[in-house]
Amino acid sequence: MNEHQSQFRTAAAALLALQIAACTAPGDPPGPAGTPALRGALFDTIVARTERREAFSPVKNERLAFDPLAAMRALRDDVVGADTEEALYYALARLSHARRDRHLDLFLVPGGLTLPDSAGLDVSGGPDPAPPRQAPLRIFPDYSDGHGEADYFVGGVASGAFDGEESAVEGWAEHLPGVRIVSVNGMPVQAWHDSAAAFMRHSTRAALRWKLAEAMTLSTAALPPHLRGDTLRLEFREHDGRVTARSPLPFVDPADLTWNGTGEPSYPGLSLALHTPTFDLLIPDDGRPFLVLVWRGFRETMVADVDALIAFAAERGLLDHALVMDVTRSRGGSLGAYAMQRLQPRPFRTTFGNLRISDVTLPFIEDKRRDFAARDINDSGVPETIDDGTWLMEWLEDDVLGALERGDAYSNNVPFKLAHAPRDSDGVLQPAAVHFRGPLGIISGPTGGSHLDQFVSIVVDNGLGPVVGMPPGGYSNTWEWEEVLTFPGTDQPVVGFMWNIGHTIRPNGEIAEGNPADVDEWMPLTPENVFTYYEDMLARVLELMGVEGAEG
Repeated sequence: MNEHQSQFRTAAAALLALQIAACTAPGDPPGPAGTPALRGALFDTIVARTERREAFSPVKNERLAFDPLAAMRALRDDVVGADTEEALYYALARLSHARRDRHLDLFLVPGGLTLPDSAGLDVSGGPDPAPPRQAPLRIFPDYSDGHGEADYFVGGVASGAFDGEESAVEGWAEHLPGVRIVSVNGMPVQAWHDSAAAFMRHSTRAALRWKLAEAMTLSTAALPPHLRGDTLRLEFREHDGRVTARSPLPFVDPADLTWNGTGEPSYPGLSLALHTPTFDLLIPDDGRPFLVLVWRGFRETMVADVDALIAFAAERGLLDHALVMDVTRSRGGSLGAYAMQRLQPRPFRTTFGNLRISDVTLPFIEDKRRDFAARDINDSGVPETIDDGTWLMEWLEDDVLGALERGDAYSNNVPFKLAHAPRDSDGVLQPAAVHFRGPLGIISGPTGGSHLDQFVSIVVDNGLGPVVGMPPGGYSNTWEWEEVLTFPGTDQPVVGFMWNIGHTIRPNGEIAEGNPADVDEWMPLTPENVFTYYEDMLARVLELMGVEGAEG
């Protein structure tokens, strides 16, 4: 994600500065946490900028039954009353996360708020913080019908270097998977869930629960100190109904942990045939006519990795095999349409996008002009589908500037970031010259989103193949805008703040944010299926794909 940390002084901010001047002693700079008057002015500035910049998603707001601006305004007293750096950081985190947008976060900036612990937080302009340490448990939400939002269970147990505390987890791997969580660090699990949710970025309830389950076992500063401790203390409801409290668990370097694999992608009877940073290719040991791609994301090496997959499959006569993509642990990225042109045989309409017109439209275009001059807009040099940024700049200079001059609320919709098709295109892309010719199926879950949400929506909205499991995380936009906030009327930095400044439009014409593509067969993760979950989903998607002999 590119950072845009330009500071802009609007007329409203200047007016606030005049109002604050009387409350601040001349020549006496504020401390990092400011004064109540400065914090109030900062709050009002953030809300005003959000109101004029944010590309809100009405479908998300309706599904979550909330008004993001009202949710933000309800937190004014919390921000004004936050009189320490730590209190102000977490008050601003709640303010940002009240918009319920997984992409939008705070980041620490030089000269701004500091925290004694920044593990797991975004930091700009300084050394990266230490990664969060991990307790030797994996916790999953129970997504089965009839269970509450705060229903979590143990999905896996690790062994590792615990500084003499190995006895704390001895025998747990056989006993604990499927056991439910009753309390977290002395808080009933429902109370912990409700408190922690305010500090967790999310765009759907299902994705929120997954991220909270992850955070429960991490020593991460994303959660304020009252929600975490030096060790992890859990109470469990055992399989026989008894409530037990076991030894507090230490937090250790995740690299020191060895997992038993429960709840993670696992396909017995399939062997690894090709490994790249983007995916693992698995092939059935018994020669059944399908392949499984355990997909990890749409990152820097994706184009080269997909090309390597096509060459591998062509050489071994696999292009007519059915292809199942497991995207349950995928991250986002870009250029998924390039992969889609090669992983299945049908034309498809790609996603579209737009920009909200606001006070940051001109600075955004200036940033893109610099990126274009530096050849840093879209990956270039790949034939057929990936432009060098020319299409994008033509749209920004013509259509978007025209919308700004007219005072439009949004720009027109164009194929997403103009990477694969020009602005006047209908967005329909053809398969590449060499591509997989068999059926495509998807195994999906709520762990990831962004470009992954777009990829799954292309499959679903174009009817390219069945999707089983659960919808992805439900967060996607075109671009974000980032800037360093200062207390109005001063040069004192506070934090970096982000806004979602454009919609992703699914192939079916709907806004993507908070609106993930649905699955053909709902198969939730539960304590009862945690050992066989991936085998069950694979069997079902192969059945829906009509793959002969898939039952093995």
